[in-house]
Amino acid sequence: MSNTSKVLKVKDHSVSGEEFQLVENSEYGFLETIPKPSEEKLPEYYQSEDYISHTDAKRNLFEKAYHLVRSVSLKSKLNLINSFSPKGKTLLDVGCGTGDFLQVAQNNNWKVFGIEPNKQARQIANQKTHNAVFETEQLLKFEKHGYDVITLWHVFEHLPNLEEQVSVFKKLLKPDGTLIIAVPNHKSYDAKHYKQFWAAYDVPRHLWHFNKSSVFKLMEKQNMQVKKMKPMWFDAFYVSLLSERYKSGKMNLIKGFCIGLLSNLKTLFNKEASSLIYIIKNR
Repeated sequence: MSNTSKVLKVKDHSVSGEEFQLVENSEYGFLETIPKPSEEKLPEYYQSEDYISHTDAKRNLFEKAYHLVRSVSLKSKLNLINSFSPKGKTLLDVGCGTGDFLQVAQNNNWKVFGIEPNKQARQIANQKTHNAVFETEQLLKFEKHGYDVITLWHVFEHLPNLEEQVSVFKKLLKPDGTLIIAVPNHKSYDAKHYKQFWAAYDVPRHLWHFNKSSVFKLMEKQNMQVKKMKPMWFDAFYVSLLSERYKSGKMNLIKGFCIGLLSNLKTLFNKEASSLIYIIKNR
């Protein structure tokens, strides 16, 4: 994945303050974060109290709103996986954070497994799921063709070696299983509006930045097919509010809400949501 062309300079607003390049991959069309941190150094960029998915913190209005929205989205995610009506109801959630989605699924008669590299988040998740969450190395030890549904909720953009990762998920899925990937979309209105201040670039934690065609091409390379796409409506508001803070240094609630709303309204016509859920099957 080395054939690239320069697109944008983006700053790490959350942790380091360092600047990174976004370059376009000529084979797939997604953007790559350059330079990519080494596997040894990458965990340092997650060491922030603001990284909400690794904690259950509700210290301020923003975090409380995040958890309120998350409770609504959890119901939506559960309805989505239930719509496939698999006989076995076996779920693997990769990058499960503090385990809320796994807990909801487990309470609804799913047999659940999770992968979470962050030790603190993994401990919280295991308390909620009766020790169903494992370190990353376990991914290669799971039973092949053992899962009805594999989910990655805003995790795929964090993973190195994309082609290898998709190949692993393909092997873990049952032949008629479903892979669900949710990622930000850099072709959305809010991304174009905020440019280098768009919070969903989140460099260097996000190693890749997808548009629709790049996900289709990547899956086709592994003989998989995107069957359906769904917008994540709340993401436009959340990302726009963060982007306002990165751009102006303060949380401009009204402007952030308006940009998020405008992005969602444009999505009704151009289908370019701030974040998209891809529902993927084996060919």
